[in-house]
Amino acid sequence: MVLEDLIRLIGLRLQMFGYTVTEGDNSTIEYQAEKAAQYVCNYCNFKKCPDDIPGALKFVTVDYAIGEFLEHKKTFAPDTLATLNLDMAVKQIQEGDTNIAFAVGEGSKTDEQRLEAFISYLISYGKVELMRHRKIKW
Repeated sequence: MVLEDLIRLIGLRLQMFGYTVTEGDNSTIEYQAEKAAQYVCNYCNFKKCPDDIPGALKFVTVDYAIGEFLEHKKTFAPDTLATLNLDMAVKQIQEGDTNIAFAVGEGSKTDEQRLEAFISYLISYGKVELMRHRKIKW
């Protein structure tokens, strides 16, 4: 996977959530893309990063980077997330014994709680896929 492709996919995915990427976001997105790629490479014991990341892990890597990006924005520039459309996020996800419900539209959670649940999901959901590609390190 080429880093430029990863950055492009991050921008597209953010647009899907209603976030408009600005010039000021480019350095943060690039940093989070490299950080996500490095995380995947370290977790799976890939030697050349990001070149060794297989296509099957590109969306896991993208969503991890987006989760980190949104966490950064929530901490340092929360007002910029006003356009983020959490109604587009999935209401409930169940994978194995893990169950995540965002409660969008039910009024049971505040916007901040929904954002936090969404970020948590983006950062943690791909563990099963990562385990499938993990290599033994000698």
